[in-house]
Amino acid sequence: MRHNPQRRTALLDAAIEVLAREGSRGLTLRAVDAEAGVPTGTSSNYFTHRAQMLGQIMKRTHERLTPDPARLARTLSAPPTHELVATLLREVHQRMEGDRSSYLAMLELRLEGTRRPELGAEMGRILSAELENNIRFHLEAGLPGDRTDVVLLYVAVHGMIVDDLTVPAVLGGRAPALIDQLTARLLGPAAS
Repeated sequence: MRHNPQRRTALLDAAIEVLAREGSRGLTLRAVDAEAGVPTGTSSNYFTHRAQMLGQIMKRTHERLTPDPARLARTLSAPPTHELVATLLREVHQRMEGDRSSYLAMLELRLEGTRRPELGAEMGRILSAELENNIRFHLEAGLPGDRTDVVLLYVAVHGMIVDDLTVPAVLGGRAPALIDQLTARLLGPAAS
């Protein structure tokens, strides 16, 4: 059977919504079909088993959360300062606010990866590569800070995202201001 790439993407987007709303236990092929508004059995034509679907959901969330290249280019037109680092980190947080379902699905996938070693290994490869790409990008762009600073900023901002997604009262909407403080404190005073 030939597969339609747009249909596969629509099914994966539906699966992300189901996973974000219902959690891993609610993610069934039938639930994905219902969310996508397609006939029952459609998802089974695209995914031979649930584990395959989970792996593809992980890749799709990564695609959805990747920054828009045009917006990133505009942001990077600024000088490589502490403020630019803070701006880039605030944009990570803004992407979460704009696509909460992808981040929640990613959290569900992380939890599922603790029970499914093959999924956990794939998640580890993807997230490690993402962190390495962030480090390389940061250093090549001449942004302030070293490799360890980038890792600390990455971990701290993603921790803020988890709090905002799961218990928003913890940060109470202060994430952007906290990102500014985090950047200033970690990278030291901005050069004049």
